[in-house]
Amino acid sequence: MLYHLLPQLSDVYFVFNVFRYLTFRAAGAVVTSLLFAFFFGPMTIRWLRHFKVGQVIRELGPQSHQAKAGTPTMGGVLIVLSATLSTLLWADLTNPFTWTALISLLWMGALGFFDDYLKVVRGHSKGLVGRYKLIGQFAFGLALGATLMWRPIWGAMQPNATMVPFFADWLAVFAPPIYVAFVAFVVAGSSNTVNLTDGLDGLASGLCAVALVVFGIFAYLIGRVDTSAYLGLLYLPGTGELTVFAVALAGAAIGFLWYNAHPAEVFMGDTGSLALGGAIGTLAILLKTEFLLVIVGGVFVLEGVSVMLQMGWFKYTARRYGAGRRIFRMAPIHHHFEKLGWSETKVVIRFWILGVLCAMLAFGTLKIR
Repeated sequence: MLYHLLPQLSDVYFVFNVFRYLTFRAAGAVVTSLLFAFFFGPMTIRWLRHFKVGQVIRELGPQSHQAKAGTPTMGGVLIVLSATLSTLLWADLTNPFTWTALISLLWMGALGFFDDYLKVVRGHSKGLVGRYKLIGQFAFGLALGATLMWRPIWGAMQPNATMVPFFADWLAVFAPPIYVAFVAFVVAGSSNTVNLTDGLDGLASGLCAVALVVFGIFAYLIGRVDTSAYLGLLYLPGTGELTVFAVALAGAAIGFLWYNAHPAEVFMGDTGSLALGGAIGTLAILLKTEFLLVIVGGVFVLEGVSVMLQMGWFKYTARRYGAGRRIFRMAPIHHHFEKLGWSETKVVIRFWILGVLCAMLAFGTLKIR
């Protein structure tokens, strides 16, 4: 909004020209989303407490988590609201990349909100049935993939091609139906792995903030013809505006972390985790960096793989030996380390460190091309 209104006043006072610059608007977006989160945070927590929207703790979880029962959840509305308002305030609202990213955030947030509502308000212990949640995720992913395939927004760029990390001149090209399925898989996989990671105070919000900053920087580099050429990246005109969205969402996640740090005053619930994961996956798709997502979100991948290995091995050994066996003491893997005796804070900080290392590796791919 400010991008469209204030530069017109540059004839009156030249300082309004700064609202044309992407870097200035990105800085404004992250600060604004932080302030929105700080301002709306206490009100959101009071509202959730008033309506008794409390977290339900699994009996099979670590014993130390039982004390968290009743902590307000569905706090992801704070993240979605703060990021959306900040993006609308600072981004170019004629840019299709901006609206595609915002729609992904709102769609996944609404899906998570419905799941949380069934779980904590309506008393359905499992919330939205898993297959229906997957249908909602894949429906958006398929719609996104089909739209990008047959009505691409990258200009002359081949829509069903994507960059390969470490190789400057290599592109992975998919057959159109495979590309649509690939997009759906990326969106669903990203949202679900972030959802699995959201099991400790501050863990998911901190890791998402790191990943979003990385994609914000890549959006800036890919959206400029000079930096993209120098670094061997695809030049995708218009994607620079995703910098504003990415850092606005990162600022909202950090602002939420203020209230979600241990001991948490509020949990994001599926409202936040599905929204964050879906938005990160959509950013990777729009920037043609889907394979880079595996590196940037390495901790999310680790969490998801740990669950799949645990479930697969348990079912296999149950059929083979008559009793299921486990690889980890508990999955997702952050609970395994809790069972080993690590404190919750130690697990969270060490996983944050791993997330930063994954971010550095992602930046390292720029020099190894």
